[in-house]
Amino acid sequence: MKKIITSLLLFVATSPVMAEVNIFACEPEWAALSQELGGDKVTVFSATNGLQDPHYIQARPSLIAKARRADLLVCTGAELEVGWLPLLQRKSSNSAIQAGSPGYFMASNYVRLSDMPTSLDRSQGHVHAAGNPHIQTSPLNIMQIAKALSQRLQELDSDNADFYQQRGDDFTQRWQAAITKWQQQAAPLKDAAIVVQHDSWRYLFDWLGLKKVAVLEEKPGVPPSVDYLNRILTQLKTTPANIVIHAAYQSTRASDWLVKKSSITSVSLPFTVGGNKQSQDLFGLFDDTIKRLLKANK
Repeated sequence: MKKIITSLLLFVATSPVMAEVNIFACEPEWAALSQELGGDKVTVFSATNGLQDPHYIQARPSLIAKARRADLLVCTGAELEVGWLPLLQRKSSNSAIQAGSPGYFMASNYVRLSDMPTSLDRSQGHVHAAGNPHIQTSPLNIMQIAKALSQRLQELDSDNADFYQQRGDDFTQRWQAAITKWQQQAAPLKDAAIVVQHDSWRYLFDWLGLKKVAVLEEKPGVPPSVDYLNRILTQLKTTPANIVIHAAYQSTRASDWLVKKSSITSVSLPFTVGGNKQSQDLFGLFDDTIKRLLKANK
């Protein structure tokens, strides 16, 4: 009997520790950040991947099942997931991830949002009432969100609070060093004139000092007409740009049209983790973004 008990104790002592917090992330950037901060104390699931538009996701049964088991919901908020997240929460019947619960974390609550609309109606296209939700395009925003998310993990799993604090401090140190490097590398991009296919790069432009010359969508989320694109082409004769950018998940139709009609260079940016082979984590995301912009700006 003693041998059996000793063997059982040895098995328990040497068995891998199960993750403490089950995280449901709406977007890949928050899945990646959660993993950075949580390490082996968390399990992380991302509802979307880098080649999907997070505006248009279905609350599939498989997603509902994942949400039902989540301890922590980490999403962008600011109405980015308004078309599917409320239904997912409701269908999951998981009180832990409802608004107001400790397991409900919206990243947009921890940064200052830009582009607040002065009025709203359906004729304006896909406009976000809360402001521009594409906050992950600036590493400065991610720094602020990381601090808040680290604190939330410490509150949810207080037994491992010191672990999360250490992980958070380590990430902050590495991230700050990376920001300094990226800003130095991107110095030649300051005031670069750029056309965007969809107006989702505000925070990237603010961070690097880029200049938005035109948007290829006359209304957010609505494909442009040829007439509108011709007006953009005429505008570029007086306010020229060298680059047109689009997210990896977006159709290149409008950008391709502009490239054929002008000397502008089209650049596909990853937009989020997993947007291309080079952007498999948060550090790779900005490494590749800066590299692609610099190459196109030559």
